[in-house]
Amino acid sequence: MYPSTLTTLARGNPFSAPLFSLQKTVEPETSSPVPKRRLAAAAVAETGNSCEFGSMKYYALCGFGGILSCGITHTAIVPLDLVKCRLQVDPAKYKSIFNGFSVTIREDGMRGLAKGWAPTFIGYSMQGLCKFGFYEVFKIWYSDLLGEENTYLWRTSLYLAASASAEFFADMALAPMEACKVRIQTQPGYANTLRECAPKMYAEEGLWAFYKGVVPLWMRQIPYTMMKFACFERTVELLYKHVVPKPRSECSKSEQLVVTFTAGYIAGVFCAIVSHPADSVVSVLNKEKGSTAVQVLKKLGPKGVWKGLVARIIMIGTLTALQWFIYDSVKVYFRLPRPPPPEMPESLKKKLGLTE
Repeated sequence: MYPSTLTTLARGNPFSAPLFSLQKTVEPETSSPVPKRRLAAAAVAETGNSCEFGSMKYYALCGFGGILSCGITHTAIVPLDLVKCRLQVDPAKYKSIFNGFSVTIREDGMRGLAKGWAPTFIGYSMQGLCKFGFYEVFKIWYSDLLGEENTYLWRTSLYLAASASAEFFADMALAPMEACKVRIQTQPGYANTLRECAPKMYAEEGLWAFYKGVVPLWMRQIPYTMMKFACFERTVELLYKHVVPKPRSECSKSEQLVVTFTAGYIAGVFCAIVSHPADSVVSVLNKEKGSTAVQVLKKLGPKGVWKGLVARIIMIGTLTALQWFIYDSVKVYFRLPRPPPPEMPESLKKKLGLTE
């Protein structure tokens, strides 16, 4: 047997698996069935919901929130993204963030900072649709497969699995536009617009030109999204438990959205760190014809894959915070149903001897 102190610490670890397994037991029937509890997002549940939780309308509006949150935010930071990509593919010319901005403005003018905005807006809007929409789908589906008790015990693993599943499909939608964006931003003179770039890439390399970066994109985006969703969900939970001085149910919408933004920024910093090496590979791979991910990785080396990290932390931290803020705001605006916060089921409390 584990010592009681170690057992308590292990159970309290948000990233660990339970130290015990659950067996199916027959619960006594009650006159009125108790509704299943679901895992909640940041904002509070309200009466007068516009649709049923888990309905097609619910998923569609979540997808729409994803379009707005990802499309708007990524397009807004195109200048910083452009400099970050150039730092990664040509560090000899672009020596720092500020130097990258000054060189770009000197050579292309202020308009040069907006290069690649069209593929960015289209690509990340489609990615947001799949990322947030499918996350809700997979989270509910996996929760139903696990059951109420295991859903609570394994909720961090559930967040990780649901977000990874959603991002797998989201990157397929993003890959073609990401390839065009990087080509426009990192190859001066190749093309200035999406209408020029896409046909030229197809003529030179065929359909493969748009999807050759999908595997390193998975390597970058899946760890990023797993961290983004799992870290956000657990950070929100911890903020309400240890930082916010009153229960979440008593917080106003604006107060809850402040918590959402804070948790989103914290999650974004970790997202940038875990996904940056793969991001460097994607940037160089989409610039160079005929290269493979392994060749690019060898060329960059252990130090080269971390070039542009500071710019990416600033970019992704702000980006992730704004994305969660917009997404939660869309849910509030459309009065989407919101389940109560994660709470240990009564049946599990009885099994653990926490209640009489």
